[in-house]
Amino acid sequence: MISGNTVYWVSHDIIYTLYRSFLGGTVSGIKNIPRAGPCIMASNHESHLDPPVVGCSLRRRVTFFARKTLWKPGIPAWWLNMIETIPVDRDGDSDTGAMKATLRTLKSGGLLTLFPEGTRSKDGKLQKPKPGIGFIAAKSQAKIVPCRIFNSHKVLSRDSKLPNLSSKVHVVYGKPLLPEDYDPGRAAGKQRFQQIAEKIMAEIAKLKKPVQPII
Repeated sequence: MISGNTVYWVSHDIIYTLYRSFLGGTVSGIKNIPRAGPCIMASNHESHLDPPVVGCSLRRRVTFFARKTLWKPGIPAWWLNMIETIPVDRDGDSDTGAMKATLRTLKSGGLLTLFPEGTRSKDGKLQKPKPGIGFIAAKSQAKIVPCRIFNSHKVLSRDSKLPNLSSKVHVVYGKPLLPEDYDPGRAAGKQRFQQIAEKIMAEIAKLKKPVQPII
């Protein structure tokens, strides 16, 4: 029987090959990803390409989110389950199941990708973050690696049906933030979570397009 780990790494290598062949721009800061332990990789969001792009250059397994509507009968649902994607109900006000799965992943020492903005940018400009990532960070006290993607909106915009392969997608991973860096504990409740989210987004904004590839 094929294991989920096998499916993940075979998919990973295929996506990495496609990325380097057709979209591969510069990638830098991979050394900033902790080799082990609970970690949140917080990235800006420009395109449906972002989840595979931020994960395909890493040799550490990444846990992703996907909306529940993608669990179509047959291969789509099988594949998403095999790579342990967390389903999210984006039509509801909250998704307790997804939140619990997120915290379980971090408690077990996993690497989780989150997009603080919550939705894709139409023009590549950074958007105001939502407090959700602040809540998860505060509850887990995990390290956070800011990540920034450049140009994925040019390759596959919110309105496009087919990718534009004339642009290259660049990725940069910043230095990890420790809990004392993003959560000094000066606020409480929702205000605390929003402040954490804004701190994380500010660190993403500091990242510049990489010049030399470091794979």
